[in-house]
Amino acid sequence: MNRLKAIADGQTFESVIHQEVLDCEPVVSIRDFSLYYHRKQALYNITMPVVKGMVTALVGPSGCGKSTLLRSVNRMNDLIESVRIEGDMVLNGESIFAPSVDVIGLRKRMGMVFQKPNPFPMSIFENVVYPLRIDGERDKTILMQVCEQSLRGAALWEEVKDRLKESGLSLSGGQQQRLCIARAIASDPEVLLLDEPCSALDPIATGKIEDLIDRLRGEYSILIVTHNMQQASRISDHTAFMYLGRLVEMAETSTIFTRPRLSETEDYVTGRFG
Repeated sequence: MNRLKAIADGQTFESVIHQEVLDCEPVVSIRDFSLYYHRKQALYNITMPVVKGMVTALVGPSGCGKSTLLRSVNRMNDLIESVRIEGDMVLNGESIFAPSVDVIGLRKRMGMVFQKPNPFPMSIFENVVYPLRIDGERDKTILMQVCEQSLRGAALWEEVKDRLKESGLSLSGGQQQRLCIARAIASDPEVLLLDEPCSALDPIATGKIEDLIDRLRGEYSILIVTHNMQQASRISDHTAFMYLGRLVEMAETSTIFTRPRLSETEDYVTGRFG
């Protein structure tokens, strides 16, 4: 029986995670994780690693739970009153959902970039150093060093080094998104979470973001949600295919796109459905 139809009918199947992924060191381990909005279940018993120093892409049809899973990693879903969870996520050996966890401190260990660029209505410089400001850093030398380092890391320094006092809102859409990435990496996070960071950008700006993700690979562990199969194939090391709140198959990206174990995965990544 087709797994996807069976999932739609409420049946369950064990996720297929290829051994080459399981053999890698995880930065985040998602363990039997389920999430509910009131009585409606959005995620079903997801177990998967986010591998250290690599780019992991979450793919699947709209509404399959990709962004919900991503936002669970830094507990953004806590902001929704009706949410409850089962299972756990572990960040570098520490439970994300333990009662003793300082959620604000946890979010400082994660860099988050959203679909639409969201620079703050302040200067380019202040946008980048904002995470340090809220931690009480006032040393101008340190702030300037972090600003330059982060903007260089986001491949934006050469374009804005003479405009640091200008508003971040004065930049183009693609530059704004790279500014948001610079802000995200300013606090040296353990994980970068990217929720469709190119969906609001034109192809040229998208290409720059993809080049940036490739440069950040290795220095940061990146979890990215994307609807674009070509983008996933270009930028990620591992790809996880989700459907109706369930993890179907996860493997090295080249394997998912050329020789997946499940025919349902092949049908999705080749465009036969979805």
